[in-house]
Amino acid sequence: MKKSKFSLLLVLSLVLSMFLSACYGGGEQGASDGNSSEGDSKESNAKQELNVIETNGIPSVDSSVAQDTIGFTTLNNVMEGLYRLDKNQEPIPGMAEGEPEVSEDGLTYTITLRDAKWSNGDPVTANDFVFAWQRAIDPKTASPYGPYMMDGKIKGAAEISKAGAEKKEYDLNTLGVKAIDDKTLEIKLEVPIPYFKSLLAFPTFYPLNQKFVEEQGDNYAKNADSLIYNGPFVLSDWSGTTASKWTYAKNEDYWNTEEVSLDKIQFNVLKESQAQANAYETGETHITSKLSSDIVPQYEGDPNVVKWLEPTIFWLKMNQQNEALKNENIRRAIAMSINKEDYAKSILNNGSLPANYAVPQEFVEGPDGKDFREGNGDLLTHNAEEAKELWAKGLEELGTDSVKLVYLGDDTENAKKTAEYIKNQLETNLEGLSLQVDSVPFAVRLDRENSQDYDLQLAGWGPDYLDPMTFSDLWLTGGGNNKMDYSNEQYDKLVKDAQTTLAQKPEERWKALQEAERILLEEDAALVPLYQRAANILVNEKVEGFTYHLVGPEYSYMWIEMKE
Repeated sequence: MKKSKFSLLLVLSLVLSMFLSACYGGGEQGASDGNSSEGDSKESNAKQELNVIETNGIPSVDSSVAQDTIGFTTLNNVMEGLYRLDKNQEPIPGMAEGEPEVSEDGLTYTITLRDAKWSNGDPVTANDFVFAWQRAIDPKTASPYGPYMMDGKIKGAAEISKAGAEKKEYDLNTLGVKAIDDKTLEIKLEVPIPYFKSLLAFPTFYPLNQKFVEEQGDNYAKNADSLIYNGPFVLSDWSGTTASKWTYAKNEDYWNTEEVSLDKIQFNVLKESQAQANAYETGETHITSKLSSDIVPQYEGDPNVVKWLEPTIFWLKMNQQNEALKNENIRRAIAMSINKEDYAKSILNNGSLPANYAVPQEFVEGPDGKDFREGNGDLLTHNAEEAKELWAKGLEELGTDSVKLVYLGDDTENAKKTAEYIKNQLETNLEGLSLQVDSVPFAVRLDRENSQDYDLQLAGWGPDYLDPMTFSDLWLTGGGNNKMDYSNEQYDKLVKDAQTTLAQKPEERWKALQEAERILLEEDAALVPLYQRAANILVNEKVEGFTYHLVGPEYSYMWIEMKE
């Protein structure tokens, strides 16, 4: 697979154009070898049924509240927004009939909708987008992504979020999205956004049928029967968040159904990688989830292994609601005590890279043509001896000789191995530290993160769009994805300036984002970057057109065709 690199200078230069071209990178492939071309025949005598393994169930299929990879990937396959990512990572028209009409100042987008309908027969209208976006930004919804994706971008969004936080009245109609008529949507931005069309491919911006959602009430999106769909597939069998299996069926009402070959996709949850490999070897599954380190060597050189370096960072979040973690020396000691090089080699052993940064390498290039990492380098590195000194100093400042912390992680095989390694590293290097490990199902971890019921948490973040901002604005004070009480006025100012006053000053904007990352890690030691993930999955040779994405939802299944 080609590695993804994009020029931010090129992207930013498009702001004043009459329309914005794709931010997802021209020609960068996200499909496995053998991927069918646009002109390939869809005729095959093979049974068009695919079996896929996941490591966790689906936490949510409500586009207003979904916040995880599995939920977003499900939405990407059963719903559709104005645009969707194609096999080359380009945003292409979905519910939109074509390219947006963009005003000269880059602040107004007018989009015409194509003729399309929901799976219940209702037409997809511009009001479906207005309702969905207003629902996502409504403080009553408590969407983790609505404010994150809209504040400072969609006109009026930040004011609505602020009013909600201050328990003041707000008017959802002040959000900058309006249905001119059933087929015409108008969007008003706060500032020109060079990657805005790519944002519109993200699930938070998908439409919702207002009548259906309101009829379902609190039951909406709780199972397959409480959803309607406008994407390539429908969830024909899903009993809810605890389900260990679910099924996609081809959506015959989808506007582009002729492009969809698969009739059925069966998903099953298997948490152990060896069990996944066994299912693959026996033909029970066609596609595995990402393989663990002990399985990857078994398939070295296998042509059916699809491998790529993801722009995804995993880190330890340190919740500063905990008194000990409010102390900078304690946080820095924790960060410096973990041997990331050894962890990447001995535990992951899958091509993942040790990370001393919060914005991944080989992700985007700046106006100088250099990778973000080339300019900022390593910011928080392993040094066990210095960690011990900092730890002792922190304990003295706290007036104690011991600290007990709760570590929160997933209950998958890989996550448990990581928890064991980190517990050993921290308790060995930091005298007086006791670490309690809580390994819980994915959905439970998300709930505990949202309520900040943890001290240390293993979490990861993949980019939602191709710009460093998708990582930088995570840590704004009070941000919907912060969830660790980190706050720094200088950090906030740099990031907000990059969103607004520096939006059309690429060199200054780039420097601001790099300085913000330096403050986050080098000055504040706010979190512990661990690794940048490499993905290794097994894809059966009968599967043609398997497509992964570098940003947003991970996979698209609509272009897959089963071969004999």
